[in-house]
Amino acid sequence: MKVLVIGGVAGGASVAARVRRIDEKSEVIIIERGPHVSFSNCCLPFHLSGIVERSDDLVLMDPVEFSTKYNIEARVNHEVVKIRPDGKIVEIKNLITGKLYEESYDKLALAPGASAIRPQSITGVNNANVFVVKNVVDINNLQSYIVEKNVDNIAVVGGGFIGLEICENLVEAGKSVSLIEGTNQVMQPLDYDMAQIAHKELLDNGVKMYLEEKVVSIEASTVILESGKSVEADVVVMAIGVQPETSLARDCGIEIGKTGAILVNHNYQTNYPDIYAVGDVVEVTSKLTGDKTRLSLAGPAQRQARAAADHMFGKYHNNKGVIGSSCIHLFNYNIANTGLNEKDCKKYGINYDFVYIIPNDKVGLMPNSKPLFFKLLFEVPTGKILGAQAIGRGAADKRIDVIATLISMNGTLEDLKELELCYSPYYSTAKDVVNHAALVALNVLHADFKQVPVSQVRRLVEDNAFIIDVREKGEFESGHLVNAINIPMSEFRDRLDEIPKDIPVYLHCRSSQRSYNVISALQGLGYRNLINISGSFLGISFNEYFLDQTTSRDKIVTEYNFN
Repeated sequence: MKVLVIGGVAGGASVAARVRRIDEKSEVIIIERGPHVSFSNCCLPFHLSGIVERSDDLVLMDPVEFSTKYNIEARVNHEVVKIRPDGKIVEIKNLITGKLYEESYDKLALAPGASAIRPQSITGVNNANVFVVKNVVDINNLQSYIVEKNVDNIAVVGGGFIGLEICENLVEAGKSVSLIEGTNQVMQPLDYDMAQIAHKELLDNGVKMYLEEKVVSIEASTVILESGKSVEADVVVMAIGVQPETSLARDCGIEIGKTGAILVNHNYQTNYPDIYAVGDVVEVTSKLTGDKTRLSLAGPAQRQARAAADHMFGKYHNNKGVIGSSCIHLFNYNIANTGLNEKDCKKYGINYDFVYIIPNDKVGLMPNSKPLFFKLLFEVPTGKILGAQAIGRGAADKRIDVIATLISMNGTLEDLKELELCYSPYYSTAKDVVNHAALVALNVLHADFKQVPVSQVRRLVEDNAFIIDVREKGEFESGHLVNAINIPMSEFRDRLDEIPKDIPVYLHCRSSQRSYNVISALQGLGYRNLINISGSFLGISFNEYFLDQTTSRDKIVTEYNFN
């Protein structure tokens, strides 16, 4: 069999390699319009800081290696300009010589990926000082320009994963970085309360942030925003997203789905049974909502590639859809997420609740034990796990991987509660973060106590709600909510006359553990008006800090606590 693959990065290279493993005799040809195949596009930003010293190191395999090691012909600098499905022919242009020629196929795999978006509505978006980061040539051009022009001020447009990685690596390289984002938060997979932790980290590391701002024009050393503000920048990196490369597919009659990506079936076949498509160019199905979506991640692309190649040879797989798991390193924090967030649940009308906890990521006596901010979303009343977000200096990705596994297996809070995980004081606590989250979530699901999120605390303070801080006196004096009353956990049994029963009473501590214990005891004494502040003072501090620093609003805390 003769298999042609259009696109030679994660999805395309994986299709070709899998075909070769299945059948040594098949003829396999990769057509790649760029000069490189099988490069690590996920590592591109790390060339800016020198973590990846040479751009050539980003290229994992060249055409010679494909040929000698895998008996796969990889033609770089060749572009497929037309597909003729009826005759099973593609027309190819040699971009070096300009020669046009044809190639037949038995099976064709489309993996052209997605192109970086450059909005043509922005004046100057095609200037020489404006860059995108999609391949090795792009990152080499950007780095070369920065070095040759001795650039110091750089603006990054877009606060998604690529934008943040570029910001971090440019800061590490000693550059002055401005981040411009059109919405009110970076990292859309995070909920707004969790994004505040990322905002603080960016601010603390010197990134100048412009949220809810849109670029109008780009000049030689300035970016003009819709609000009228100007941002000093000699280089601009556009990182606002990607769009699937579907022109070839559209031109030959391949069906396009509701998201603008190629519509494929269970086996990644298009409406032409001998043409498959994988990677950033295809539309996939959410396991949790059943809706169509796009997912530009290398892991899913490689799994799709294996499934498509298998089906070419009569092998079948179980397509469970996608849940969307991702992670990023941001200065001192590791950030990870999986499944649905609150915005998703509201969009699809899912009845949900969540818990927000901040336990330590390992035993407190151990070196580098730090808080791990963890948010777990679950369906009501079934307890089915819907998603999670984690931010911390420790293994946030490990915890999210556990949740992703549970979601993939239709797991519930009960499953998570009973999950047996590795334990050593160096790596976790005996009751791991994810087990802890399940226990708290079950208490909420069973209405053992009521909670309010940190996002509502400012309104409570402004309304002069009755708030009790159960931390000890020294902790309270180091910083507290401006209207909170200090009744420490060690004293509350002797001060019951100070706790009203006829109005809502909100309790918090540092991270919600002590306040929960106090609520449990008070409920045993007949109190029914108690609400725990989820995340407590640590969560409040992180939630309030960024907007306190960047707006003129009054603080609701006397001092913050970030430890």
